[in-house]
Amino acid sequence: MAQPNLPENVTRLAEGEEFHFSCHPGVSCFTDCCRDLELALSPYDVLQLKKKLGMRSGEFLDHYVIIEQGTDDAFPHFYLTMVDDGRASCPFVTSEGCRVYESRPGACRMYPVGRGATIRDGRREDFFVLVREAHCLGFREPVCYGCKSWMSDQGLQRYNLLNDEVMGILQHEKIRQGMKLNQGQSAQFVLALYNLDHFRSLVLSSDFSRSYSLAAEETKKIAADEVALLRFGIRWLEKELFGEPAL
Repeated sequence: MAQPNLPENVTRLAEGEEFHFSCHPGVSCFTDCCRDLELALSPYDVLQLKKKLGMRSGEFLDHYVIIEQGTDDAFPHFYLTMVDDGRASCPFVTSEGCRVYESRPGACRMYPVGRGATIRDGRREDFFVLVREAHCLGFREPVCYGCKSWMSDQGLQRYNLLNDEVMGILQHEKIRQGMKLNQGQSAQFVLALYNLDHFRSLVLSSDFSRSYSLAAEETKKIAADEVALLRFGIRWLEKELFGEPAL
């Protein structure tokens, strides 16, 4: 897999390579990485955050998310809305740390590790980098990690798994060939991946069930399990956007 040119403060992590890092209130730069940032949100990020806050997905999108789609973008992009405090701070950061820490986004969990992933010939290929920002003093801490131990420690398995499933849409061959979503398709993308409460209502409607011939057991699972609903939304989008696979 060809690697992109990396900024000076970003280095490739070789397999098995270790690094020292820890972030806690005793580090003087604690929460600095939660400010002056642009934080993209995955569908699973939004699912976890809205559950933590006790909000419906549409309400969460209205309050906390900026949705952008440029003329050259194949898909909408979703960013956490930052506080206008002169430092573009995360709305969930406090002097004591993150108030949604247990449900923090995948990008927050990964830091200071970065993951690049792509799909080639139906197979996922990925690589990892280490991001060393000038303000971060966490690298002076004695705790040692490798990529696998870091991801395990930060609870990233489910995040990476679901992000990879969405990647099948984002990197579909038709997208690689230049396909752009029209307004209706962009609305479907938002609905099925990010506005899950509204999407569930649609899926459980009698018209939808007749159109897609959903089995009773799958309908029951979708109604009760939001991860199952998200996975169904991924399959539904693949069919709606690309004509595949059959549901």
